[in-house]
Amino acid sequence: MRRAKITRETAETQIEVELDLDGSGRYDNRTGVGFFDHMLDQLARHSLIDLAVRAQGDLHVDDHHTVEDTGIAIGQALTQALGDKRGIRRYGAFHLAMDDALVRAALDLSARPYLVWNVDFPAQKIGSFDTELVREFFQALSTHGGITLHVDRLHGLNAHHIAEASFKAVARALREAVEPDPRMAGVLPSTKGAL
Repeated sequence: MRRAKITRETAETQIEVELDLDGSGRYDNRTGVGFFDHMLDQLARHSLIDLAVRAQGDLHVDDHHTVEDTGIAIGQALTQALGDKRGIRRYGAFHLAMDDALVRAALDLSARPYLVWNVDFPAQKIGSFDTELVREFFQALSTHGGITLHVDRLHGLNAHHIAEASFKAVARALREAVEPDPRMAGVLPSTKGAL
């Protein structure tokens, strides 16, 4: 049962996350931030992780706390659902092309969080959404999911395409990393004896 439910409450946000690593990519995400919901839907669909997010945040201030805290909660849910990580592939990588955008994502479910972010946006906003929040989301996900994550924009002219390609590339890399490895059933994918 590789499932998790996380509730995170602060003075700025109230977040509930439910996920199932062995899902089919179903999603039901409602954060109050339309573009962000669209990105979370992509994350679920292309990772094949069922994901439901309910978030209430201080959107009268801006979207920052809602986006960051959602990343924290999803990272915590991933950690919980993965358990001791026995039998998983652990690593994942993917090149994602979307029109003008080409993004590469590579990750390791190492329990050693580290983000390398080489993604520049040609615009500061996608609609009303601050493009800098894309990095904030992945920083929170990496930190609280214990993920070493590298994301690189190789090409791209359109900010929407670059952001969406980033979420989809990470999703496909995550799909590979969390999948059970039939050759490693019950075996920890590390020579250290712990992850």
